[in-house]
Amino acid sequence: MTYRVVFRKRFNAQGEPADNPASFVDVSDGVVLDSRVAEESEPPAQHVQEVLDEDDDFESLGTEVWEYEITDGREQEFIEALENSRMVLDYEEIDEATTPHGTDRP
Repeated sequence: MTYRVVFRKRFNAQGEPADNPASFVDVSDGVVLDSRVAEESEPPAQHVQEVLDEDDDFESLGTEVWEYEITDGREQEFIEALENSRMVLDYEEIDEATTPHGTDRP
C-alpha cells in the first residue's frame, strides 16, 4: 500500500529548513518498506534574495510531500503514527498504478 503524505515544513530567516518533518513520524521497524520525497514547496515569504524578509517571518512555512510504501496489514499503525506526529497536514492512499514509480496494471 502506498500513501502520499503532506508535511508542514518550517524555514528559518535565512530560508533554510528548520526541521525535518518526516522525522516526527515514529513507526516500528518493518512498517515502512520505502519512502521518498515527492515534492517540496518553499514558504511564500521566500523571495528572490533567498532569505525571508523581516516582515514575512510569520510566512515561514512550506510543505514537503513524501510517498511511503507500507507493509501489508500495518496500514493502521502507519496512519496512527501520522496523526500523532502533529506535522502532517494531509495524507491519502494512492493507487500505485497512477504514480510515476508504480507499475501499470492491465
